[in-house]
Amino acid sequence: MDPKERLSTAATGMMSNLKTQTVGEAGEQPTPTYAPIDTVRMIIENWPAMSKKSANQTIDQYGPPNEAVSSRLIWYNNGPWKRTIVYRDEVPHNFPQPHSDVIENFIDYKVPPELFSELARFDGSVIVERTKGEVSARCDMEAANILALNMMHQIVTGRLTAEKAREVYTEQTAAYVLSRPAPYAEKLQFQLPGGNTRDTDQVTIVDNMFHQAVEKIKDKLSGI
Repeated sequence: MDPKERLSTAATGMMSNLKTQTVGEAGEQPTPTYAPIDTVRMIIENWPAMSKKSANQTIDQYGPPNEAVSSRLIWYNNGPWKRTIVYRDEVPHNFPQPHSDVIENFIDYKVPPELFSELARFDGSVIVERTKGEVSARCDMEAANILALNMMHQIVTGRLTAEKAREVYTEQTAAYVLSRPAPYAEKLQFQLPGGNTRDTDQVTIVDNMFHQAVEKIKDKLSGI
């Protein structure tokens, strides 16, 4: 990237930030329309068995997705979720039993950075987006993601450690699969945040940009 384009790109980024935080809508915007169900059925026809099953279950529960491409189906604002994605491509996962991660459910939620590692120790398929203010869980079925996010909340609020959350998650998964009471897998047990959960961090570059500008002038004066 040439020097002028570098400055232009940085300036465009700053203006875009200002616009989205003052007069625009920040973050991913939902698609208001729905994908034709016939098209969706054609897309998932040759998907792997678990991905296809998850796609059909999600369609049965929420209707056709808002977006459909060859690798994924996407729903916005379906049920309690900010976004739901069912993937064609499976991710192997062995906790608490061998399965494939194919469905990801997203919520707005702010996690303190110092707890990121604790959540990773609990479950590598619980994913925190600090800047966007989102948390998602990815597993083989929606109930498992509900359970994972309930455990996430228990960890963030200090009620459970990662180790204890793994024990509860394992116990509740076994109960759910065997059709026994498993309240943590049946619905979110906490109130979803109503306000802005984004963490846009802090501006740190101003003094450094001044320093670099001075150094660049020195470079030119010295013939570098």
